Amino acid sequence: MKALSIALVDDHRLLRRGLVEVIQKCPHYKVVLEADHGRDFIDKLPHLSHVPDLVLLDVSMPIMNGYETAQWLSKHHPEIKVMALSMHHEEAPIIRMIKNGARGFILKDAEEEELYEAIERVATVGFYYSHLVVGALSNSIHTTSGTLQHTIHLIKGREMEFLKLVCTELTYKEIADEMCLSPRTIDGYRESLFEKLGVKSRVGLVLFAMRNGLLES
Repeated sequence: MKALSIALVDDHRLLRRGLVEVIQKCPHYKVVLEADHGRDFIDKLPHLSHVPDLVLLDVSMPIMNGYETAQWLSKHHPEIKVMALSMHHEEAPIIRMIKNGARGFILKDAEEEELYEAIERVATVGFYYSHLVVGALSNSIHTTSGTLQHTIHLIKGREMEFLKLVCTELTYKEIADEMCLSPRTIDGYRESLFEKLGVKSRVGLVLFAMRNGLLES
């Protein structure tokens, strides 16, 4: 069985070395490249005989951060799966990394078993977002075309406008201002969509919209 080749891009070198040791405890995984930031990764990539199967990508890095690196990979190497690493679990970075092509998102303080599971699921199933969004993810990736059409029929015009704005970095208050509506009305749209789409968070709304092609970009 061919080992899964992994690149690790993180500017915290001690943490990175620890991750390399943990990853390579598993005989099915092999770290083939380490980099301090996105630009360093891009410079080193041509020196590999084969591009890695998966990149573990820190979100916050100097020179070229995780968002920019994921976007570059989506454009130049869409065959490489990206999993984001972060110390934080706020919605905004998760949403932004998903929009830039990340297939998974895991916290740096995760247990070894969860890291192995995340790598395996991204490599085989294609997606992993841990307990933070796993419920929302399962709802969105298992939506059948018939159910999707039925669900879209239930989403009203202004709800669709709200759904698209949810997929930006605007806060709910800023979305209310953009739509010239009260925060209470926006809360109503959010709760209505949670119920209709069977999700429980803003990230779930974003995943549903992106997986089902409801966004222009």
